[in-house]
Amino acid sequence: MAGAAGGQGEGSGRINTPAEGALRAVRSLVELQETDRATQLYEELGAAQRERLRREAAQRPVKERRGLVEVLRRARDFLGAARLMDGDGEDATVADLYVQSGQYLEAAEAYLRANESERAAAAFERAGALERALDVYRTLGARESMAQCLVRLGRPFEAADLYRELGQAHAEVEALGGVKPEDSRYVDAVLRTSTLLDAEGFTHRALAVLADALSSSEEARADPALVTEKARLLRRMGMEAEAEAMLLRRAAGASAPAANGYRFLKAIPIFGELSLEDMKDLYRLARQVVIAPGTVLLEKGTQGTGLFVLLDGTVEVFTGPESDARQLNTLGPGEYLGEISLVQDASVSAHVRARTSVRALRISRTDFEHYLDTHEAAALRIYRLFTQNLAARVRALST
Repeated sequence: MAGAAGGQGEGSGRINTPAEGALRAVRSLVELQETDRATQLYEELGAAQRERLRREAAQRPVKERRGLVEVLRRARDFLGAARLMDGDGEDATVADLYVQSGQYLEAAEAYLRANESERAAAAFERAGALERALDVYRTLGARESMAQCLVRLGRPFEAADLYRELGQAHAEVEALGGVKPEDSRYVDAVLRTSTLLDAEGFTHRALAVLADALSSSEEARADPALVTEKARLLRRMGMEAEAEAMLLRRAAGASAPAANGYRFLKAIPIFGELSLEDMKDLYRLARQVVIAPGTVLLEKGTQGTGLFVLLDGTVEVFTGPESDARQLNTLGPGEYLGEISLVQDASVSAHVRARTSVRALRISRTDFEHYLDTHEAAALRIYRLFTQNLAARVRALST
């Protein structure tokens, strides 16, 4: 023992050896099964020395390597322990060590060798090797996990098919939402989504999906199946006149071009100085909503909740909610409501109600405040234009 420790006595509490002697000391302590002391010394070695020790140990018989593996595990050198054990037939243990070291791809391969396919697939996923994970899940028949992989791989239609087989309608809808307008199956995806939402009682949401699809491209607007489905949903909501008008326009080939929500939003005065990038970021905040006839969009005297930009349909503006309130205006596509509530904490000054079914872009005050917090230049421009417009209104009222 004294020779192994470079001349130190056996009663010494800590081994102090020159750098070269330290390697021999660790090996000697391992042979003597002094695991705790060997671990302490291994932790004190430099990275190059530890690598040399592992390299030399890899050439030794399995029995001799086992002792050092335990030292490495106690020292939390999980990767070194895994590589030292790899190939010894204890693949499940090796895989666990690879996981502890964050080497998920190596862990997955080791789990496969240990016939632990489910854990292998999960490790492939964590490593980002999604195609490998998908293959393993397919072998296991794990369809839900397959569907999740397909979504992450950008193959939403295949994922939706699996969710349909599993009877998971909500997951199927979410997967279909990943189908892009340029995909040749986009219309099929929209129609499936509409049918699913309607069957679950979310007819308003189905209408919003269809409205978004019809405004997405010329091809979608020209597709008769989408128009027919929207008319069907309008009838389900009791809007026979709107449905018939839509079908008549379609039959006459005079369907009006879809409202350009981006153009309408860009035309609002307080957004007049936003850069292209800031304007696009703002547009992405907007959510399309479908509002049933008779619904109150803005209630006089309450706190404003955000901006509405009308795309289809009309709303009526009244002096108040009373049945005999005076009508001030009727607004249609391209006009907007509630922009003051985006930048000023004030109550609504008029009462606005949907006259027909309305499709609109909506930006909530909460989302807009986050936009201002993250777009400093845009915020300065918006507030400057808002104050200028407000000053102009005050001057107009005072003259």
